[in-house]
Amino acid sequence: MKTTLLHPMYFGSIAQYAAIAQSNAIVFENQDNYQKQTYRNRTYIYGANGKLLLTIPIKHLGNGSKQLYKDVRIENEFQWQMLHWKSMQSAYRTSPFFEYYEDELVHLFEKRKEFLLDFNYECMEVMLDCLQLDIPYTKTKTYQKDPKDLTDLRILVNSKKEKQHKLAEYIQVFSDKLEFLPNLSILDLLFNEGTSALSYLENQSIF
Repeated sequence: MKTTLLHPMYFGSIAQYAAIAQSNAIVFENQDNYQKQTYRNRTYIYGANGKLLLTIPIKHLGNGSKQLYKDVRIENEFQWQMLHWKSMQSAYRTSPFFEYYEDELVHLFEKRKEFLLDFNYECMEVMLDCLQLDIPYTKTKTYQKDPKDLTDLRILVNSKKEKQHKLAEYIQVFSDKLEFLPNLSILDLLFNEGTSALSYLENQSIF
C-alpha cells in the first residue's frame, strides 16, 4: 500500500496530482514552515504568450520571522481573485472543457479568503471532485524531516528545484502556435482533457 506525503499547493502541478492518483492514501504536510517562491501560493497556466504565473499575495510578518504554513494569511488588499479568474478565462475559454467545469470553480474566486492553507485545501477538494478522484487523506500532526513508512514527495512543492518529469504530451490550447508546456497547473490538464484527465494522471511516471 502506497501512502504519499505531499504539501498542499495552490491548484497543484500535474506531477502532484499524478502522485495522488497513483497512491492508495495521501498525508498532507500541515506542520511545516512557510517558504517563499514555492507552489504553496503560486501556479502556472498556459497563457496566450506562454507560461503564465499566478501568485496569491500573502501577508509577511515583516521582521523576517518564520511562520507556519497554516498561519499564513492572504493579503486581500489586491484584487488577486478577480485577476486570477480573468486570467484563467482568457487562457482557457476556448479549451474543450472550460465551460464544463467553470461553475465548479468560479465560487472559489468570489468570496474573500483568509488563510492560504485553508484555501488550498478548498481548491484541492474541488479539483478532486472534478477529476472524480476519490482518495482518502489525512494531515500531519507534527513535522518530521525523515518520515517513516511514507513515500515523501514534498519536494514537488519547490518551484526552483523542480525535477523534470517525463510527462506525456496532450493537446493544449496554444500548442498549435507555441510549444507543449509540461507540468503546468492541474487546471491545464483538466480544461484540455476533461474526463480523460484521470486516466492520464494514472499513467504518468512519477515515482
